[in-house]
Amino acid sequence: MIIVERMPGPAMADRQVEVVERKGLGHPDTICDGIMEAVSIALNNVYLESFGRVLHNNIDKGLLIAGQVEKWFGGGRVVQPMEVIIGDRATSRFGGRIIPVEEIAVAAARDWIDRHLPQVRSQGDVRIRVALAPASEELAGLFERPGRLLPANDTSAAVGYFPLTPTETAVLELETRLNSQAFKQRYPETAEDVKVMGVRRGRSLDLTVAMPLLSTHVASETEYFARKETIRRDMAAWAAERLAFEVAVQFNALDEPGRGLQGVYLSLLGTSAEDADSGQVGRGNRVNGLIPVNRPIGTEAVCGKNPVSHTGKIYNVLAHRAARAIGEQLSGVREVEVLLVSRIGQSVDRPLLAAVRLLPDREGDFMILQRQAQAILEAELAEAEALCRRLCRGKEYLGVPI
Repeated sequence: MIIVERMPGPAMADRQVEVVERKGLGHPDTICDGIMEAVSIALNNVYLESFGRVLHNNIDKGLLIAGQVEKWFGGGRVVQPMEVIIGDRATSRFGGRIIPVEEIAVAAARDWIDRHLPQVRSQGDVRIRVALAPASEELAGLFERPGRLLPANDTSAAVGYFPLTPTETAVLELETRLNSQAFKQRYPETAEDVKVMGVRRGRSLDLTVAMPLLSTHVASETEYFARKETIRRDMAAWAAERLAFEVAVQFNALDEPGRGLQGVYLSLLGTSAEDADSGQVGRGNRVNGLIPVNRPIGTEAVCGKNPVSHTGKIYNVLAHRAARAIGEQLSGVREVEVLLVSRIGQSVDRPLLAAVRLLPDREGDFMILQRQAQAILEAELAEAEALCRRLCRGKEYLGVPI
């Protein structure tokens, strides 16, 4: 049974306070998420090609340990490489055959780094340690049960919502723009480790952006602050043209002129993981690419979980997809939230709880909206198998580049 209830207002965009964050491509947490999902996809492809099925794996316990570098205006060097630890569980033997899990994981991790972090040498600037062990017999046995869909291998909850507010859209689009190919060509001194925090108070939006400049492209403190101001003006002009808010843009707010290297945000490798900040799976963006502080958000780390039985992954994606489908297909609805809860051992298309919250934008027959929302969520649940197949191949957006 699907429960549909009325959501109390006001809509998020009409509230006085809203806080939204996005961690960009080179942020250590985003790097962790991206690498672990890439490893999961690589393993699942090998399982499918070799055995015609996904075998038990969860690659969602990852850690990026910061390294050490020396930086100076005009250059720098790596003193100690960063270290990526790929952990949790993966099937390494099946049907009498050995699966080279460690080789697959290392190759997938290095490939992700090579494709997304242009300043980082995957063979020299990063060490990779694999700590993947076989699963328990009970959980591994779930993957050998017959049936169109596997039983859920966890009891977990997920929530999705639609649509994005103007603040959420602004934060998402700004980070995407700062890490776009066109922006990097215009400002090659900018690094990939971008973080955007949006704080809205009524119709005023404060955007705080952190994005280091590459030490190899900046010859002096004077040049750093000159380039920083040019980039800040570019962001402010974009915001003024794009956003219907009174916007203030703060860029690298910790900087202090006159302090040399201690007063500027420089990076050698394009990520603060080079010497300042470690990363961990699940601390970054949710599957819609944002960390929306005012919204209901689940606690599961989505990236790296297996895509055919772990509802911590499947339901997070499905909840957002269903919320979007309901919001786009129903007229007279301002906001939608979808809540899904799984019970371990129960088929993934049969949640323990499926609920929808609707905020109508006008008075009317709420029972009609209830029936329509129920039908749409039922249809999305019926497509769970197809969704699992897309997740296996990396064909669904999970909030990070994969």
